[in-house]
Amino acid sequence: MSDHLHHDPANVTNPEHHDHHIVGPSTYLVIYGTLLALTGITVAAAYVEMGALNPIVAVLIAVIKATVVVLWFMHMKYQSKLLKLTIGAGVFTFLILIAMTLSDYMSRAWGLW
Repeated sequence: MSDHLHHDPANVTNPEHHDHHIVGPSTYLVIYGTLLALTGITVAAAYVEMGALNPIVAVLIAVIKATVVVLWFMHMKYQSKLLKLTIGAGVFTFLILIAMTLSDYMSRAWGLW
């Protein structure tokens, strides 16, 4: 067959393949500064006594940093909805597993309080 029959200018055959988004160096510098600032906030928060909130604050900051990395460094912000759904399903599954683990851990102390 000739090559022109396989050309798909409307990108109908593979809609997940689209033009690549070019991110400029200034965006990466802003992200670098953001990650550096969040790391500094994490270190500063470790020296503040917040009781049971210390690990919660640390995990919250880590989640924000992970979100920045996934969205910009992994270019997920510019990907198709199918890939975003895949990432969302993975995060949702992870949260279910964490909830199940914590519910088992917390239920072991029932009756001992």
